[in-house]
Amino acid sequence: MSAAVTAPPCHSRPSPLNPNSRATPSPSSHGKPNAVSTTRRHLANLDRLLVKPPPLPLPPQPRKLPITEVPASDGEATPDDRSGHGGLLNALNLSTFLPFTRKAAVDEMSPRSLAYMQGLLTLSPRLSPKGSIAAEWRRYHGEGGWEGLLDPLDHNLRRELLRYGDFVQAAYTAFHSMPSAAEAASNGHHRTLVLPDRSYRPTRSLFASSSLSIPPWARRRSAPNWLTQRTSFVGYVAVCDSEREVRRMGRRDIAIVLRGTATCPEWAENLRAILVPLTADDDASSAPKVAKGFLSLYKTPGDHVPSLSADIVDEVRRLMEVYKGEELSITIVGHSLGASLALLAADELSTCLAADTDGTTDHQLPPPIAVVSFGGPKTGNRAFAERLQRERGVNVLRVVNAGDVVTRVPAPIAREGYVHTGGAELRLHNSDSPCLRPDAGPACCHDLEAYLHLLDGFAGSGRPFRADASRSVARLLTYQRPSVKRAYVERARMLGFEPASPRTATANGAVADGQYGYLASPT
Repeated sequence: MSAAVTAPPCHSRPSPLNPNSRATPSPSSHGKPNAVSTTRRHLANLDRLLVKPPPLPLPPQPRKLPITEVPASDGEATPDDRSGHGGLLNALNLSTFLPFTRKAAVDEMSPRSLAYMQGLLTLSPRLSPKGSIAAEWRRYHGEGGWEGLLDPLDHNLRRELLRYGDFVQAAYTAFHSMPSAAEAASNGHHRTLVLPDRSYRPTRSLFASSSLSIPPWARRRSAPNWLTQRTSFVGYVAVCDSEREVRRMGRRDIAIVLRGTATCPEWAENLRAILVPLTADDDASSAPKVAKGFLSLYKTPGDHVPSLSADIVDEVRRLMEVYKGEELSITIVGHSLGASLALLAADELSTCLAADTDGTTDHQLPPPIAVVSFGGPKTGNRAFAERLQRERGVNVLRVVNAGDVVTRVPAPIAREGYVHTGGAELRLHNSDSPCLRPDAGPACCHDLEAYLHLLDGFAGSGRPFRADASRSVARLLTYQRPSVKRAYVERARMLGFEPASPRTATANGAVADGQYGYLASPT
């Protein structure tokens, strides 16, 4: 049954409930409508979209809330904060151990923002960018250090970065759908990945193995086996498989996607922060060095799978042979631990591919390599950073949340010699968001979805959050509800929205991720 269609209000901008609607001209010279009429108009649009009577106001008396609901008052510790809601992984939330990082906050939201909420609760997948970047694709891929594209943020670059960020979200989802499926890879049974952007096709699953193992006495009987397994799915390689998208981008892109820390051995490797040479033959004090734990995860083979290093190099070489003669690019994207592994992969690929092309008769240059890092820690020393950019020619873009402590470790006072790999930096701030609490804890500041939410709204330094930012806040409500302003959570409930469980089992054994709306199913 459809609702009656009413005539759209006359205003000069598109309705915030439908950013794609056409603007209608303002009625001559009456000036701007007052705040009351604007609010009533947005709420009327909202009720029509909901196709149901206006919701009743929430009862004013206090009531007991389930653990999954909002805090009783601002600045007060919530059941979510106290119990580590979200499972065992969220028990590692730094705010759990550092409660002093949370400060009292006041939730404020305009009626316009509340009405706009309805449009942001959709879980529709984000479409691929439509604007052609073929003429300047090398610039968008980092040639020139993204100069002139970051501040203010170019809208085409924003869409490209959001797409790569969603690819990392797909890696997280695929891991949590089948966290114990590493052994199947030994027989070639890689998991089926359905990406949010169907113009890319996954070609190989990637696995990282730790050189450490958790002793039996340290394992809890109640803990799942995957939490202590030595080898885990860490990402995938994908290639742009749509000829239309290849024409739009000006080249065929090979994407290497790597997630962040998820298992106990990976956490243990993160703590092995001593700097070691990349190769055993290079022992000089001035040699490029990286964190021992990161190098271990990158180079160690598993019981049933090759090392992450061998898999990446082998698959990229295979794809370059398949698409020989075409214009190619390689984009390596990672979040947290995955960002450090991305730098190691870029360093090795640049060396191997340069050696491969030097021996050819057609003198074909190796494809340019770019790294997009979301919330990445420091990975190596200055010699490593300089070699990666000056000698290897790798373009590195670091997307950083100013409140993310992970981007500042290891601290200089604790680990001498660590520096960030140079390149360009895109700095975001939680305080710019209209719906994130200003006292959001370290876990929210490091959360990938929070990064993508801030990236979608970033226009430039000192500029307000984009009014037409349309990324769904349902994802934030699902995974970072304690960090979302109370007004948004209450409004979402009034609109009848309840966040889906992060992982909902389906009848055929696949696992549908309630946050991203796609499947990662076993083959």
